[in-house]
Parts: sequence; structure tokens; C-alpha cells
Amino acid sequence: MFERSIRPEDVRRVIEVGEVIEDYPDDRPYPSTLLLGNASDRALHAVVAYDSTVGECYVVTVYVPDTSMWSDDYRRRR
Repeated sequence: MFERSIRPEDVRRVIEVGEVIEDYPDDRPYPSTLLLGNASDRALHAVVAYDSTVGECYVVTVYVPDTSMWSDDYRRRR
């Protein structure tokens, strides 16, 4: 995320108020979710994994979705 100039507070905002657009229940070691949110006037995708045994959320990756790979609203893959 630092290489992509995405600030930690932007990631926190996406996690707190973002919309779930895909679930990956079979991911290991923890199920993960793809979130879509807006922060700093741009759309962001964040993949987060949740360990329910300890109540911790892990950020796997955060990126600005590419319009050549995602629909105009960033909710569906092309």
C-alpha cells in the first residue's frame, strides 16, 4: 500500500465503511473478503482476512481498481 501511495487512514476507512463485493470463505489460513470503499477521492479495493478465534483482521492487500479489469462502478470483474 505504501508503494501505491495509499495511506493507513484510507485503509481503515475502507474497512470500517466499505462494501463487501466478494467473499472468499475457503481462503487459508483465514476466510477473506474483498471490500470496495472511497477514500481521498478515489475508489479502493481492500482484501482483508478475519481470524474469528482472536478477533483480528489482517489486511492482505489494498489497491486502486483498474478500470480495464473492473466495471465502471468497481463492483464486477470484466
